[in-house]
Amino acid sequence: MPLSLTRAAYLTFDVVGTLIDFEGAIKAGLGQIAQAAGQEIDFEAALSVYREARYQPQALRFPDDLGRCFGAIAAATGLPDTPDNRRLMIDIVGEAEPFSDSVDALARLERHYKLIAMTNARRWAFEKYEAKLGFPFWAGFTTDDTGTEKPDPAFFHQVFAHVAQQGGAPETILHTAQSQYHDIGISRELGMTNAWIERRHAQSGYGGTIAPKAFTKPDYHFHSLMELADAADRAFAET
Repeated sequence: MPLSLTRAAYLTFDVVGTLIDFEGAIKAGLGQIAQAAGQEIDFEAALSVYREARYQPQALRFPDDLGRCFGAIAAATGLPDTPDNRRLMIDIVGEAEPFSDSVDALARLERHYKLIAMTNARRWAFEKYEAKLGFPFWAGFTTDDTGTEKPDPAFFHQVFAHVAQQGGAPETILHTAQSQYHDIGISRELGMTNAWIERRHAQSGYGGTIAPKAFTKPDYHFHSLMELADAADRAFAET
């Protein structure tokens, strides 16, 4: 039986794609390059190229890999593949902004839970994102800290161990994320309660995130983080 919202003590969060709009940053960077080159670009098609490039064996850690991925996008779209443009893509995604509801929703959720970031980004980028989100996290785990990326179960087990070492109960964690592939499926396999934030509910496809082999029905399903904050507030008000 999944955790109720009032029994959860910890909320773990995917960051990039759930709290931070990395697709918007990719589009902004590509738009800037395309405008300078006097070209037009199909952003959704470019995201599909990014998605395929991102999960190649030679991939680097995010967002350092945006330079290499831009090379694949440039080859597919005709955009100029230069060292400056590769650097631009890394920098602009490293400075990606929160979704419009992220900061306020996290501030509300922080009243009820200890918030833990679990991101496939490197720490240098996470520190920028965390500041833009208002420093809401009780703890934060990056690929530099864990040495691995989700959906590797080892990433999750390091978080479980940290919670246990701090006197908490890992079984009281609610995992919150938009990625079926990186988060929702593996959290179900590990016996966690999960909340799917379907950021692309108004769009078809998976954008810049790899499609899962099979869809996992989440325990909670919201279209925005604010919907989760609203649900949590209502649940605690009723207790």
